[in-house]
Amino acid sequence: MRRLFDAAVASAQPDVCVPAHLPRMDELPGMGRGRLIVIGAGKASAAMAQALEAHYADWPGRMEGLVVTRYGYGAPCSRIEIVEAAHPVPDDAGLKAAQRMLQLVQGLSSHDLVIALISGGGSALLPLPLPGLTLADKQAVNRALLQSGATITEMNTVRRHLSAIKGGRLAAACHPARLVTLMMSDVPGDHAIDIASGPTVPDPTTCEQALDLIERYRLDLAPTLHHTIVDLLRSGHGESIKPGDPRLSRAESRLVAAPQQALEAAAAVAASEGVRAYILGDSLEGEARDVGRVLGGMSLQVVQRGQPFQAPCVLLSGGETTVTLRGDGRGGRNVECLLSLAIATGGHPRIWGLAGDTDGVDGAEEIAGATFGPDTLSRAWEAGIKPAHSLARNDGHGFFQALGESVVTGPTRTNVNDFRAILIA
Repeated sequence: MRRLFDAAVASAQPDVCVPAHLPRMDELPGMGRGRLIVIGAGKASAAMAQALEAHYADWPGRMEGLVVTRYGYGAPCSRIEIVEAAHPVPDDAGLKAAQRMLQLVQGLSSHDLVIALISGGGSALLPLPLPGLTLADKQAVNRALLQSGATITEMNTVRRHLSAIKGGRLAAACHPARLVTLMMSDVPGDHAIDIASGPTVPDPTTCEQALDLIERYRLDLAPTLHHTIVDLLRSGHGESIKPGDPRLSRAESRLVAAPQQALEAAAAVAASEGVRAYILGDSLEGEARDVGRVLGGMSLQVVQRGQPFQAPCVLLSGGETTVTLRGDGRGGRNVECLLSLAIATGGHPRIWGLAGDTDGVDGAEEIAGATFGPDTLSRAWEAGIKPAHSLARNDGHGFFQALGESVVTGPTRTNVNDFRAILIA
């Protein structure tokens, strides 16, 4: 199971997937006529910048840049500055990096080339609020969104309309330079606008939609902040850059890595070891515990009925589930999904599972995810741990850590969303 997960992570390493998508050497600014500026944000952005520098090592022209990544996810670069900041709740380091990034792309000409390196996590790492809002306001909104049960698409819709840099605003600031964005997707459907809340791509969503989401999920915000945000959105001052905007006429985006390729890499490893692998989907969404219960039911159908697949096999899936915090646990969508799956399969002797985030961080924990086997539930009971009670408390991390079944990778410096594998013997 761990070999499958490691293969998925390895397939999305920037030094593997970035170079083929970079502009050719003859597309770079001519000597003395233009500048090459590299900007970026996300958990993989520093490693992407490192891969870019290595690819252009022999280019004699002028290169400069600024990339912001999560604390601990930096990578040594010689010409591109790497800044580390907080994720998932933003901090002042991210705020200052966003301000400097906008300044860096001011006053460019049509001879200049900007390469943007964008990956998951970039939304929290570029927390530049619109006038009238503060960093503390953005932090409060981010916490409320993370606890609301909203999907990543819904969360990013709100974030874009409270930001001075997301929703295409960074791209507009680069005009009239040519802009090439390289993206690593960590979102269901690989929609560019949802990767880091789309700082360099046009945004078709509206302030009205963001306002509807705030009201639908009844975000836990202080009354004063709630009124400020509602007034801002109703005024239209938070509107993002729309498709067809002339400032984006020289902007293009290239997807360099996505959850599907990570699942295919894992499937190839399984096949090489004589086990058939079936990819159920790369964009499964919903409450983590509900997804786990459904996957558990499918696993039992394979074991008991040989439908829709024959054992032995591995069921692979990706996507981004959500956790609505109800208890006092530590959250984590992967461990919550996995615990629900383990409970649903009831310790069946032929079923094992793994769920982990390819960035190495599940929720706010420095833990990628966990594994379970046929003896997981019985060992929990012997240790005095009630599985259903842990699930009710949103404490999947505490449950699996106590049993020694956490998956800890450290910073992977990539991010192609969640990875789930169920082995049926």
